[in-house]
Amino acid sequence: MGGLLHRAFRRIGTGMQDIRNIVILTGAGISAESGIDTFRSEGGLWEQHRIEDVATPEAFARDPDLVLNFYDMRRENIQKAQPNAAHVALAKLDRDWSGNLLIITQNVDDLHERAGATRLIHMHGEHLSAWCMACDARTTWRDALKHRPPCPSCGAAALRPDIVWFGEMPYRMDEIETALRQCDLFVSIGTSGAVYPAAGYVRTTRHYGAYTLELNLDPSQGSILFHETRLGRATELVPAWVEGLVA
Repeated sequence: MGGLLHRAFRRIGTGMQDIRNIVILTGAGISAESGIDTFRSEGGLWEQHRIEDVATPEAFARDPDLVLNFYDMRRENIQKAQPNAAHVALAKLDRDWSGNLLIITQNVDDLHERAGATRLIHMHGEHLSAWCMACDARTTWRDALKHRPPCPSCGAAALRPDIVWFGEMPYRMDEIETALRQCDLFVSIGTSGAVYPAAGYVRTTRHYGAYTLELNLDPSQGSILFHETRLGRATELVPAWVEGLVA
């Protein structure tokens, strides 16, 4: 049994049965090895676009064509990507872990689902979903939005990407907060530690007594807050950690 679990057991209890509730936060780093752009590459630019130009409600109101075209390209690209070994390992953990487990992802791709994970929350929305501003319906969506297709529910040409932009509230926050308060083990994978509220989850879980582990290519901005940090490629770190946990 790995050092992480030994330390967690000494801190939380006396045996494996004391580790029941696990919360895992994933960020762009877990999908980078599948060829999906990391969030803050090139100094905060996505293909030479500033975040303020493509990822805010104000940007959509100012230049909807630019925003829709930007997300149409991303939607097309993620459908060509494939889950990597890190996604597959977390799906295995989801399948095999008998206690409570929740994967909270900041990513808007569907690679966790395609790998087989089911206990999952997309806190920042999903590329493969469209949100109608007229009737509030959300629809699975794989095609372009730039041509203003009608909403399947109401017929209005009012669809936007179902993505949480800067200035908007992340999804399912009540469920997330409950899971954070109740978890025994919190693991952050491939996150920068720069985007709130997710960057504050390590503080929340430590406050309520959880053991905290970071798996990342480089230390995050909040790395010092974790009990343990392991550095390396997600496709190597995550499978090894999962194997040690379920062995």
